[in-house]
Amino acid sequence: MSNKVFFFFFYLDKEKDIYVILYKNEETEEVTYIIKTPNHKSGNLISNIAKVCNLNTVKDKNDMKIITGVITPSINNNENKIYMFELGGLNVATFNENGKVKINYKIPAIIKTLMSQTKDYNLSIQESIISITIPEDVKLRTDLHTHMHAILVPDRLIALGILHQIKYSYYYIRKIGLTLSREQEEKTKKAKKKYKGEDLTPRKKKKKARQDVYINFADLILNNLVFFDNNIAKIRNSLEIMKDGQAVFTNVEKLYQYRYVFTKGITVNEDEKIILDENIIETLPHGDIKKTLTQMLIDIKKGSIYENNNIQENMLLWIGRDSAKQGIYYTEISQTCLVRNTNEMIECLENAHRILPKIEKETGVVIRYLAAIRRDFETVEQMLEAVDVLKASAKCPYIVGFDILGEELNDIMEMEPAIKEMVRHIIEKDPKFTVRIHAGENDSYRSNIARAIECVKKYVNKGEKFPKIRLGHGLYGYSLNSKEGKSLLNELSKIGGIIEFNLSSNVRLNNLTDIRNCPIKSYIEAGINCVQGTDGYGIYGTDSIEEQVASEYLLKLSPNDFYKMKAIENKIIEESDKYFKEKSVEFEKFLNGRTIREAISEEANNNILKRNLQTKTYVNSSIDSKKAFEYKIIKDLPQDKIPVVIAGGSFNSFGRETVIDENARKILSELIDNLNSEKAYFVVGHRMQGYEKAILDIAKQKNKKFEIKAIVPKLVSEEVKENLLDDAVNGICVSPINQEAGIYKSFNYEIFERQNSIVLAFDGNSPVTNLIQEAKNGK
Repeated sequence: MSNKVFFFFFYLDKEKDIYVILYKNEETEEVTYIIKTPNHKSGNLISNIAKVCNLNTVKDKNDMKIITGVITPSINNNENKIYMFELGGLNVATFNENGKVKINYKIPAIIKTLMSQTKDYNLSIQESIISITIPEDVKLRTDLHTHMHAILVPDRLIALGILHQIKYSYYYIRKIGLTLSREQEEKTKKAKKKYKGEDLTPRKKKKKARQDVYINFADLILNNLVFFDNNIAKIRNSLEIMKDGQAVFTNVEKLYQYRYVFTKGITVNEDEKIILDENIIETLPHGDIKKTLTQMLIDIKKGSIYENNNIQENMLLWIGRDSAKQGIYYTEISQTCLVRNTNEMIECLENAHRILPKIEKETGVVIRYLAAIRRDFETVEQMLEAVDVLKASAKCPYIVGFDILGEELNDIMEMEPAIKEMVRHIIEKDPKFTVRIHAGENDSYRSNIARAIECVKKYVNKGEKFPKIRLGHGLYGYSLNSKEGKSLLNELSKIGGIIEFNLSSNVRLNNLTDIRNCPIKSYIEAGINCVQGTDGYGIYGTDSIEEQVASEYLLKLSPNDFYKMKAIENKIIEESDKYFKEKSVEFEKFLNGRTIREAISEEANNNILKRNLQTKTYVNSSIDSKKAFEYKIIKDLPQDKIPVVIAGGSFNSFGRETVIDENARKILSELIDNLNSEKAYFVVGHRMQGYEKAILDIAKQKNKKFEIKAIVPKLVSEEVKENLLDDAVNGICVSPINQEAGIYKSFNYEIFERQNSIVLAFDGNSPVTNLIQEAKNGK
């Protein structure tokens, strides 16, 4: 490349994973391109791009696969010199001598995920590199399934962090491997030396110090431009779901912790702030961060309507702006703080009243909230207190419904007390309020879609109008050709239920391993109301347009299918507009001269007090594991032996019973014969059934004494307790997870993240596939 100089670069995907870097030969005017995928270490993604384009890969100096080629200049009708970047016969992009580029085709997030997961990718180039355009008449206009802290793309969050000069923990700096300048390193060293901390062990004190010692994020980025590109790439990756391989729900939970740093950002002290102005921002390399920050500085100028925006108000502003770019007119955002009796809940409502009218005026985008109840409460009392708070926050006209969310690890009937309370509240006091329940997201509880409807129906009396109900995800349920499936279709049709589909998130979270299993086309053909959501496009590298294009190409949805979905959207938008106007009038009456803070706080406290005086205590039949296994509990699993995880009995969905295959029993018998008890030990789940019980029995028969440890949920049944009291089980780790289907997360934390291991998985549903994936993602 002696005669070649850097020209410019662009991306073939939204997440900025697929770089096309251009170098120009100033003598011949030829352009050399290099396609790189630096965030995908496995090489699957770049290999599959090469495969569908009939190209070859080569290795760069870092031993990473790349694709390279040459583009010769062309002359267009106006006799202007242009360059056409072609892949597999497609004119992917056109650019001119000034570096102005028009990108015609991209690789959607869902395709990129499929490419990165396998060496045997088999979709055609037409299904892989796609024109991300949609005819205006079929363009969907809502995002009805999304989550507050998952919406904004990383570059927007980074810009927000700089603008608000948030505290960025030294813990995260080390965790994701950021490089500090010499001055910044000195600052953090001094801060750590001053840190006193609690009375902790040296190891825990060191970890706590890293968490409590922080740097001004604006300083980290703006005063460290030497490492800007490297640091930004790592920060971006920490704010998106894992890309190179298969993510599971645990990855989402970790991801949220990194995102909360920005979405709930805490500003540094005044004396730690640096000056932000156009000159400093101008020093940044070009890109979305620079563009966003430039606009943000305009927004906060004296006299601007956005001058005093706090971080959440700016988040909402950019959600509105980005939604408008995607052609979204209306979005409903799930927000969990709205069911907690905290200052955060009040501030969320205050922010909504201040900023949402301004956003609607500027962008035309209507933003509303769903107050979200998590499905992992330890007690019914805690669940019902959340309902009490929800009834108070729901007075606000910007709250249009409630949502039950969280990883689907339990039967939806466990949420019956909350559903009952809210259904009666809706029917008696707020009949246009929406019920939305996450159901059928994975295959652990295939009955949840039908049972969710059944649970709502149970509390609707004869002659009363059925509440508006939407079901989030809806992937797994009864076969629609079965008797139960036909009954479900009939029920959905009768009540006007709506199913929300989120294609990219389902693929990226290991819930949809075969695109053909997505049932949206079947539901639409059966006359069921269906809509599209993104599930939080910022963490899944997608947007509303990409989701619709993917549905067209991969699920074969027709223009007529989209027309039907648009009709449902239009009805929701129209009804929401009328509802908001009516509810705004009622809200003013409710305030009666009080501030939002005074009125909502009083209402929430009164609801909680009233329930405490009237409600009986619910009896919890589950047993506390820490008490049940007190003498068997261990703090840490052995580190000097290899753990052999046996999965086959504890990772089943409701109603599934593991039947032992004799060939598999022989495998276990041989394993016991050949395994050295000094070098390995077994780890099982909590149920002690199926293959997990077989390991105990075979070891006893052969008189082989292995250490056998169990990882169990926080709460267990009496039957599970009795099984685990078997003398062969000589150590129990208690998970912080309540739901038994969620203990795969503790296997990950206790084993896969810490040491090498062996996993033998014989049977199970979604939880066992998650367990296997966690093992693959770990050591």
